[in-house]
Amino acid sequence: MNLNEIQDLIKFVAKSGVSEVEIEQKDFKIIIKSEQKSKGADQPIFVQAAAPAMPVAAPVAAPAAVAAAPAAPAAAANDDSKYITIKSPMIGTFYRSSGPDKDAFVNVGDSISQGSTICIIEAMKLFNEIESEFSGRIVKVLVDDASPVEYDQPLFLVDPA
Repeated sequence: MNLNEIQDLIKFVAKSGVSEVEIEQKDFKIIIKSEQKSKGADQPIFVQAAAPAMPVAAPVAAPAAVAAAPAAPAAAANDDSKYITIKSPMIGTFYRSSGPDKDAFVNVGDSISQGSTICIIEAMKLFNEIESEFSGRIVKVLVDDASPVEYDQPLFLVDPA
């Protein structure tokens, strides 16, 4: 399945009102979900794709070596455990402001409230305003402006206190 076919599927889901489409081929699986909201509201589209499974004959020692590597980043993650992570609800391009000459929606140290716009994610020429689901203070911006983001990718760290 190529990129154009995936984009056509996303457009179909957005326009048809279908809540979920799942396609599975021998080496590829894609699930496209549309969050149903009230009539007239934008419907975010969530895309989830899975690559082919790893061969069964993979060496057993390899996962142990990989598991030992994240020990150092785990210490840094514990420092951020008191913060709430705002994640991307879709695949697209992340923008901190509504235009190149505009101020960023939020900066480190800014207080946010539930429902306030914190960024924009462009997906298929549609600019989707992302709103905060809770109140707090922005501690860290985890994504560079105008960079691509994946579904469920962390965007901001927020101190809820």
